[in-house]
Amino acid sequence: MLPSESRLRRREDFATAVRRGRRAGRPLLVVHLRSGNTDPHTPGGIAPPVRAGFVVSKAVGGAVVRNRVKRRLRHLMRDRLDVLPAGSLVVVRALPGAGEADHEQVARDLDTALQRLLGGAPRSNPPGGDPRSPGHPGGSAQ
Repeated sequence: MLPSESRLRRREDFATAVRRGRRAGRPLLVVHLRSGNTDPHTPGGIAPPVRAGFVVSKAVGGAVVRNRVKRRLRHLMRDRLDVLPAGSLVVVRALPGAGEADHEQVARDLDTALQRLLGGAPRSNPPGGDPRSPGHPGGSAQ
């Protein structure tokens, strides 16, 4: 379960993350990330926690399916809170395919989206590198 202090509850927080944050889409979900301000001079000197919220519409399925998807997402985010910058707001929106997907598929999509948002994964480079580069077997050696 996601700790109480790590949950998004206010409509304004959801809106801030979605409207002002960065977005990464995957086949099963869309992740919105608004990086927090980590100003060390804020009163109290304690960094605010990462907070996450979830949007699972009726397009995903009936109430039982939607609740199962939300439980999975809360469980997955709990294990990934420590990789996000302090004070960040995260909104995970489940897409219709998330209701039929298994736990590993949802976890893979969430990890990929978070890596993209945090700058850890290149966006469109093929596994063998860029074929136009001089060092690649199919590239030009000018």
